[in-house]
Amino acid sequence: MNLSLGDTVTMNILGRDITGTISSYREVDFSSAGIGFILSMNPSALQGAPHTFISTVYAEPEAETAILRDLAKAYPNITAIRVRDAIERVADVLSGLAAATSYGASATLLTGFLVLIGAAAAGTNARTYEAAVLKTLGATRGRILLSFALRSALLGLAAGLVALAAGIAGGWAVSTFVMNIEYIVIWPSALAIVTGGVIATLVAGLLFAWGPLAARPAQVLRARE
Repeated sequence: MNLSLGDTVTMNILGRDITGTISSYREVDFSSAGIGFILSMNPSALQGAPHTFISTVYAEPEAETAILRDLAKAYPNITAIRVRDAIERVADVLSGLAAATSYGASATLLTGFLVLIGAAAAGTNARTYEAAVLKTLGATRGRILLSFALRSALLGLAAGLVALAAGIAGGWAVSTFVMNIEYIVIWPSALAIVTGGVIATLVAGLLFAWGPLAARPAQVLRARE
């Protein structure tokens, strides 16, 4: 609402306009099921308005029946509302959504890692020919292996950066235009996934590099002819 401390807000309460000055902000966590009002006013401003009192009671499930019975006997005009069932139902739904999201994310990550490994495995013939040429020119196995490792790491890094950019853009669009919530990037998790992709590609590239390194240059070059 673009409001700041010191601004005034006018509310109509039972036909009467009451203007208040904003003196503080606070966060309200409705997931705790406690009492949390979006707006609170100076009690003296509403002293003349009809009002009721509300409170929250936290108790173990086995004690709820006794508490409700005692309250009904001692204070017949009190209305007691049990909210545990509703909270548990909402928690179950949210847990299901979280689980489905986690499984989907895991499947996506697994598929991405398999694609990176497949990309590292592709082009074995080209690497074999390249290794043969480099050996003929005097390159050592260590230097050839280092070049293969650098290529695999760069491939994983490029794929990770593209995936990170696409994921951030997609998450921001869904959060902003669909869910209407604030979007925050969890950078440790994002960087960990990118690092995992680089490591997976690097390890796969090194594993698939042993074959080209073991090939005899003469046989490879003669076969090319």
